[in-house]
Amino acid sequence: MKRILEPGRNCWTQAEAHDAGVLVDGRDYYQAFYREALRAKSYIAIAGWQFDSDVSLLRGEDARQASGELRMLPLLRALCEKNPDLHVYILAWDFNVLLAMEREWMQHTLFNGHSERLSFRFDASAPLYAAHHQKLVLIDGRVAFTGGMDICDCRWDDRSHPARSTLRCDNGRDPHGPYHDVQAVLTGPVVETLAELFEARWFNSGGGTLRLPPPVSRDDVDLKPTVPLLPGPVAICRTFGKTLVPFQEQVQEIRELYLDAIDAAEHFLYFENQYFSSRILFDALVRRMRAKDRSRLNIVFILPRMPEALREQLAMGVAQVRLLRLLKRVAAETGHSVGVYCSVSRDDEGKDVYTYVHSKLLVVDDCFLTLGSANTTNRSLGVDSELNLAWEAPEEDGQPLCRAIRRLRVSLMSELSGLGRVADLRRLARTDGLVAFLDAVAARGQARLRPHPLETVVDQNPFFKPLVPEELVFDPEDTLVDESLFESLKQEQSLVASGVRFLARWFGSLPERPHPASLPAVNLLPHEPQ
Repeated sequence: MKRILEPGRNCWTQAEAHDAGVLVDGRDYYQAFYREALRAKSYIAIAGWQFDSDVSLLRGEDARQASGELRMLPLLRALCEKNPDLHVYILAWDFNVLLAMEREWMQHTLFNGHSERLSFRFDASAPLYAAHHQKLVLIDGRVAFTGGMDICDCRWDDRSHPARSTLRCDNGRDPHGPYHDVQAVLTGPVVETLAELFEARWFNSGGGTLRLPPPVSRDDVDLKPTVPLLPGPVAICRTFGKTLVPFQEQVQEIRELYLDAIDAAEHFLYFENQYFSSRILFDALVRRMRAKDRSRLNIVFILPRMPEALREQLAMGVAQVRLLRLLKRVAAETGHSVGVYCSVSRDDEGKDVYTYVHSKLLVVDDCFLTLGSANTTNRSLGVDSELNLAWEAPEEDGQPLCRAIRRLRVSLMSELSGLGRVADLRRLARTDGLVAFLDAVAARGQARLRPHPLETVVDQNPFFKPLVPEELVFDPEDTLVDESLFESLKQEQSLVASGVRFLARWFGSLPERPHPASLPAVNLLPHEPQ
């Protein structure tokens, strides 16, 4: 397999991890966050798409074995009261009005009202129609968590994914359904590099210059990942959409990472994702399948049966089904194998209850892994702020990392397929004929794997057809900034640039320039303190 990672092209940089692993599903992640938050001495920094103040971090037997506050905001307040040296920084996307009824209101007051050392900010610096979607937690410069999970309502579950569970209940809501996600956990110098990214987000939001303290000397860090990875280099990959204030150039490292990974595949691609609606990734897969004199691939997608909200079903669900149907058709024409699946649990009446897959992960040939916040959608690869990590086995002595990636993939496939016997695990580890094997498992309907129905809300109810948008307003590939205006702002002495700088100073909410850690790696500008 050809080399994939290339700093400045498909990743920002590579940094060393002393320890690394993957936390699978909310129970393991929330436990790990809770454990490390209790040990925090200097700071806790959290950036995310959504937060909820009342989320219980420990539940059931885990909660009975603990003492003190178990809910998100009360825990952070208690930690600040107990430790006068602790500072907590929380940065949340200033969400679109369309999501207002799904969010906790008055969060600025809720989070900021009890301690001057607990600082909460909304970040409104995303482009129009875009979101700040990165999920990042840093503790004392020693531990970092990043992936697909926010600490918010309707995310908690354990790996057994029962069809019904009273533990999956937040803030008086009815219990939500089975939910699957992954989060990376890291220690070492890579944490300091990720801290630069948090500082950049804070600065670009209008929060001023933030300098997180250097790593605290601690010997009590205990990762306990669900599936361990290996120490070594980890690539940090970003998406940022184009904005005028601050003057943010477009960063599309994750898009390039996926394109290069697809092109490099020799045996198989394993996707776990919330959506698949990216036209550029569809084109890349078709191009790879139609390439002459290249090996035949097994391409596996595990996705939710359908997006959660109606707006997502109309905006991305329809496009997703079209693209996947076409991929299967191209595979049949070219001799490749494409399998698209859902995961279910059986309720007491024997009915299938679908697990909502929220993870964003790709494995290539068991020697390359990326996971993070980026969905395989147009917006995640183009306009939203996103953060992925990537591991690639070295050319020499790469087998230990390949084995670690294979263990993770097999563990995830075992969870979502319901296959746990040793013989089945060995078969999942083999990639030749993988789609044919999974097709047979899904067709039997005896375990958890099901063929994806590849149907849309329009297929279920034709009355929704007029609501399908012709333009991808909810899943744009690019920002709506006029290119000529953007280019003129690159000229420091232009009248347009002077005007924008004047307005930025007048309103005082956002900086004129972004922090260097959010700029393209090949075009870094010296940071000028504001």
